Amino acid sequence: MNSNHIKKSPPPDDLERAERLKEIIEALCEVNKRFPVIVEGKKDAQALKKLGLVGEIIPLHSGKGLYDFSEELAEQFSKVVLLMDWDTKGEKLFRSLRYHLPGHWEEFSAFRELLKMLCQKDIKDIESIPSLLLRLEGSE
Repeated sequence: MNSNHIKKSPPPDDLERAERLKEIIEALCEVNKRFPVIVEGKKDAQALKKLGLVGEIIPLHSGKGLYDFSEELAEQFSKVVLLMDWDTKGEKLFRSLRYHLPGHWEEFSAFRELLKMLCQKDIKDIESIPSLLLRLEGSE
């Protein structure tokens, strides 16, 4: 019998991480029905839609400076979810947005921290979450 045809199941810790990721994404989907999620770029927004988010997802890079972008967000929304990548650039953007949006992001800060904690040993960005989830579940 050829062992190449036997599908290996993912290690239990991968399955557990996949389950936790799915729980966080489900909660994020619920929050996103009422509040926008702010991401770095279009690929991040597409990845979140692939994961099931149906609310407003706003890419950061829309030609505006961070200050003007933050001012518009603060005027339009009482709260936002900040989901910047956790690479060097993403961390810097996250710090800047936190500074410019006091009182608007704190309630949902756990989403980014939990995603970062569960994903950072494998990936550094939001756009890679769908493929990571598939790999953790053993579907890829």
